[in-house]
Order: sequence, then C-alpha cells, then structure tokens
Amino acid sequence: MIQLSTPIQLPPSPPRLSYGMSGLSLGSCFSEHIGTYLREGGLSLEINPFGIQYNPLSIAEGLNQLLKGKDFEEQDLFEYEGLYHSFLHHGSFSSIDPEGALLRMNEARRSALELLPHLSFLLVTWGTAYVYRLATEDYGGGLGQVVSNCHKLPERTFRRDRASLSELLSVWCPLIEELRGRYPDLIIVQAVSPVRHLRDGAHGNALSKATLLLFAEELTRLYPQNCFYFPSYELVLDELRDYRYYADDLVHPSTLTQRIVQERFSSWLLDEESQRGLPLAHRLRRELSHRPLHEEGKAHAQRLQTLRGRIQAFRTQYPLAQLYDLPSWID
Repeated sequence: MIQLSTPIQLPPSPPRLSYGMSGLSLGSCFSEHIGTYLREGGLSLEINPFGIQYNPLSIAEGLNQLLKGKDFEEQDLFEYEGLYHSFLHHGSFSSIDPEGALLRMNEARRSALELLPHLSFLLVTWGTAYVYRLATEDYGGGLGQVVSNCHKLPERTFRRDRASLSELLSVWCPLIEELRGRYPDLIIVQAVSPVRHLRDGAHGNALSKATLLLFAEELTRLYPQNCFYFPSYELVLDELRDYRYYADDLVHPSTLTQRIVQERFSSWLLDEESQRGLPLAHRLRRELSHRPLHEEGKAHAQRLQTLRGRIQAFRTQYPLAQLYDLPSWID
C-alpha cells in the first residue's frame, strides 16, 4: 500500500487528565488553540493570563509572578504613544490610562490565582528561543530584562539574541522545583509550536526550534514524573508535510491542521470519560453560538427548552465538567 505521509509515533501518555482537574495553558498562539479546545470541551482551564508569550523565559517570569500572588501596580507600567503597557503582558492588556490597563491585568491574574490552589496540570507551548532584552532603562525595567512584548518601541530599546539551552534550564529548573514543592503530582505537558518564525531566516528558525526541542527533552529527562512532551511540532512538520495543511501565509497551521493536532492531543492526554464528553460539549457550544433572530417566536421557545434539557443532561452525565461563557439568552 502506498503511504503518503510519515506517521509520528506518540510517546507514552502521561497520567491522564479528567474533568475536575484544574490547569493553566501558557505560551504561544498554539497554546491558545489547544487550551481553547480543551476549555470549550469542559475542562477547567485558564489560558494565557498574560496574553501570548513566545519564549520560555517570559513564560517562566509570568509563572513566577503568579506564584508571588501580588497585584500589578502603576509602577509596573510605562507609557508610550498614548498607551500604558507592561513588558510582561501582551498588547491586548494595554490601555489609554493606567487604571484600565491594571484592571485588565489584575482581573486575569486573579482568575488564574483562583485556580492555583487546585492546580493539576500545565500546558506550555514554546514558540521561539529568541528573546528581546532591554538595552535601556528609558521605559522602566532593568537592563537585560527579557520582555514578553516590545509594544512597537524603538528598535534601540532592545538587544535581541537566542537564549542558550543552559540559560533556559537555569531558569526553569528552580521554577519546576518550586512547583513540585507546591504540587507534587503536577503534570507539565510541553509542546514546541509548529509555527515557523521565518523572520529569523530558515536556518535561524531551525536553530531556535532545535534549542527548544533540546530544552524540552532535558526537562523530561530531569523530571520524568512531572514533565512530558507532546510532538505537535513533529506532527505538523513531518506527518503533515504539505502546504495544504497551512494557512494562506504558509507559516501558520490551517484550521484543519489545528483540528488534527487537537484530536491527537486529546486522545493522548485525556481519560476515556473526558474523551467522550469533549465532542458533546463542543457540539453544544456550536449550537449555542447560533443566536436566535426572533426570540419571541414559538420555535425559539421550543429550541430553548431542548437546549436547556441537553445542557442539564450533559451536566448530569459529566458533573465535574465546566461549561464556560454560556450565552445570556439560554437562561
């Protein structure tokens, strides 16, 4: 039989996740795709409380800030071109006044903090080993500080380099030790984003991804009871080696590719009950996304009754599952 792809053998599964377990999904945009898929499938999950973060050093700093449990204050912000920003946060948290920025940042932080006492798993997606370090103190922060977002500041504000394997390990090993002290059974699932950073050139991108792959491998070796690796990078770059699996920019995975990886990921990571419940929760969410045009009609009343019955049946069958952000009209 002719074979048109190279099947990727998934590594042994970590302890399976189930409804009722709480987790954080951190990292690049790929972490948002996976995290949203699981969250909308009923898992208790907070996604990127600092916004998208691409490099492991920024992700580590975000986690450290969460563990400190301290609110962000105005001294943590800087103003540039009429907006207040944080070097730790994505631009979606920025605001025209410091009060607005701090409100968004601290709401996201507190939402994640509510989950921390019950933390069971972390999903972390490494995007790039390249980092931007502050080369000036014009906007606050310390010289050499790694930033999560440059917020379109002048290029001279930063020095850009590729973090070494030893630097990544020197930051993450103490952090994992602290996490293990708080959560001895914590499951940390790592993935390397398949999104190529071609700004670095094909060779530079390959060096960056190789650094991340070595980093993930070393963490799984050092902490085999806690750290696990899911080969999303290999699935896209090897098994789905065809540009039809990419978006129009030929860099980001297409919607179809995201679905393929999500399904492989959930079958690898979730227990049988969660695997059964996940598509049911997704189907409910798709139906609930269709807002009625005529809420006063008889057809809408019948639809409401049916949907409410299905929601109740889902909650009865999967009492530990979470159905987030239900539309107001369903109540």
